[in-house]
Amino acid sequence: MKVLIVGSGGREHALSWKVSQSPKVDKVFVAPGNGGTELEKQIHNINIQPNDTEALVQFAIKEGIDLTIVGPEDPLVNGITDRFKEEGLRCFGPSKGAAQLEGSKEFMKQFLQNHNIPTAEYAVFSSSDAAINYVKEKGCPIVIKADGLAAGKGVTIAFTVEEAKIAINESLESGVFGDAGKTIIIEEFLTGEEASFIVLTDGEIAIPFASSQDHKARDDQDKGPNTGGMGAYSPAPIVNKVIHKKIMDEVIYPTLKGLKKDGFTYCGFLYAGMMIDSKNNLKVLEFNCRFGDPETQPIMMRLKSDLADLCNQACSNSLEDCPLEWDERKALGVVIASEGYPFEYEKNKEIKNIPYEQEDIKVFHAGTKYEAGKIKSNGGRVLCVTTLGNSVQSAQVKAYNAITKIQWDDAYYRKDIGYRAVEREKNELT
Repeated sequence: MKVLIVGSGGREHALSWKVSQSPKVDKVFVAPGNGGTELEKQIHNINIQPNDTEALVQFAIKEGIDLTIVGPEDPLVNGITDRFKEEGLRCFGPSKGAAQLEGSKEFMKQFLQNHNIPTAEYAVFSSSDAAINYVKEKGCPIVIKADGLAAGKGVTIAFTVEEAKIAINESLESGVFGDAGKTIIIEEFLTGEEASFIVLTDGEIAIPFASSQDHKARDDQDKGPNTGGMGAYSPAPIVNKVIHKKIMDEVIYPTLKGLKKDGFTYCGFLYAGMMIDSKNNLKVLEFNCRFGDPETQPIMMRLKSDLADLCNQACSNSLEDCPLEWDERKALGVVIASEGYPFEYEKNKEIKNIPYEQEDIKVFHAGTKYEAGKIKSNGGRVLCVTTLGNSVQSAQVKAYNAITKIQWDDAYYRKDIGYRAVEREKNELT
């Protein structure tokens, strides 16, 4: 089987790395890939951008690609799966209509409301005056979100009315997020512990992956601006058997039934980001129509099942409701970003001494390029140092020890990835 992975980030490096391990896969292409995928022996980078759907279609036809797996959200929201299917090509990812769950927060919130799926109270605005009046009425803290795709940067948690005003005006008046920010959603601020829950589905059957928890804030102790994610670990201790069942019963299956009822085809990864409170009540914060980044990296480190085969079965509507096989150890990934991320940062900085792959350590690349025998930075989030350990704490120690070996002047990373799980482990021992 020949497989094409669409995308260039850490998620795509991890997916292609896992897919290449399948005995059923002969060749893996990544379009366009990055410096890390360039160095993998069984993976081939193809110089086609993720949103160049026609070029990807023609490549798949010419090369005889048996399965395409779409990594990032933009191509899915733009309808890549529909286009591939028009040509009789097998593409793992939801239809354009179904991908609105991620492409429009207004669509998502209305969908949740229509199908009685728990979520935060919200209102939709395109007028800054009306939005500011709503904030004054509701009080802070409060959450402001750009409606469309904003590369993980369209969310602001405002702790004061003044902060809320700035976020509202940036989106609606200054146009910081372009078309994605012409409409905003203002939500109640939820407290509790966040968890990421990802399933692989053919639209009927949903096979849950291991739970995970990511860290969106840039700085230690969840301070600083929101990012695409500064690290993650798996499994998330908050998702016990009771919570797992609640998520499947109250979120995942009602979502699949709702999509089918509304006439949408959903075959792909479905990611639900949720807040779980102290009474085990859960509310959906967001849906992603693909694997999360950086959650993919630790989850792929633990996955023992054949990912390529699972995706292929889903595309054939022959997915069997069977549990996946996992490494029982914990996995943790620390993102190393360019200094200045998520705002302005420099590229083309050489990175040396990246640890080689070991049984319990793997450095996944995101914003890198391989040039004249050197790895150079080429984005905001650049590397994800991912490790396995018998506890989250041991995985954490391994990851940070590995980071100390990397030579890169512009490196920035959080020092506390996994801190909640480590605290839980300590409390369990006392």
